[in-house]
Amino acid sequence: MTRRSIYSGSKFEEIAGYARAVVDGEWVLVSGTAGYDPATMSFPDGAAAQARQALTTIAAALAQADATLADVVQVRVYLSAREHVMPVSEILGQTFSDPRPTNTTIICGFPAEEILVEIEVAALRRRP
Repeated sequence: MTRRSIYSGSKFEEIAGYARAVVDGEWVLVSGTAGYDPATMSFPDGAAAQARQALTTIAAALAQADATLADVVQVRVYLSAREHVMPVSEILGQTFSDPRPTNTTIICGFPAEEILVEIEVAALRRRP
């Protein structure tokens, strides 16, 4: 199977030379996805709302790869502050069920102060 890229249309994909996701065989790797809402052209208020929006964007990329959030085996979460750990963790707990993916959470800085959370995932598409 040929590797292919999936794009969301974000101007940053072109500027920074990346794809929203890459499909390679049964694997789907989704780039770090901030909680930007393209419908409102803004970041929702609060880390939990941004996590929900990021997961919505991730789910759309996975759908283009014939995968779902249920196929996710690894999650990496980047947060702007320690205080966001529990609100974002609760969203992840509501999103993923058994078998749950692995998770690494990192506190870091972002290029824009509006960004509170960024999430990236790796998914293994299940075939019947």
